[in-house]
Amino acid sequence: MAVLDFQSEALVRLRTRVAVLGEANNDLLAYARGHAGAVQQIHAAALAAMDAQDFEHLIHVVTQDWVDILRIDAVGLGLTTSGQGIRASASGVQFIDPEQVELWCHLLPVGQARSVKHGSPVFGPAADLIRSEALIALKPTPPAPTGIIALGSRAPHNFGDYHGNELLAFLGDVVSRMIARWMQIEP
Repeated sequence: MAVLDFQSEALVRLRTRVAVLGEANNDLLAYARGHAGAVQQIHAAALAAMDAQDFEHLIHVVTQDWVDILRIDAVGLGLTTSGQGIRASASGVQFIDPEQVELWCHLLPVGQARSVKHGSPVFGPAADLIRSEALIALKPTPPAPTGIIALGSRAPHNFGDYHGNELLAFLGDVVSRMIARWMQIEP
């Protein structure tokens, strides 16, 4: 007759469940820390944009200062208004065909973070280096231009879930309002 040891079997199962719960808890904590860090970066970027002294300074903050604030490799900005288009990045500001900006706004997966083999043309010369990007639509209020902000990284999968579409949309809203503010002040 065989004697079954239910106590040791139950103990093994309990230890396994505790280990699984411990891993889940560690994953949840890592996610929360990542999300809190992303929120902090987004808020710092928004505050920097709000501190811009004029439209040109806002372009500088978005395309150059945000690289350090958000810990990414490139930011591109495409705007179109009154039949003119511009593309701004760390390499400078260029006048481009306004239809190109409209294409970016309508054809690129705006509002999404994604891994790519080649960055969007919004990045200009840096596009070849970009392996993940997040594209943000600007919400124009007249006389502000329509446009797009592209955040890029050399690292694939850099924009994880913790960046959140809501956080990226918030950045787009801040820039849209700041552009509208400067467009109304400037002649």
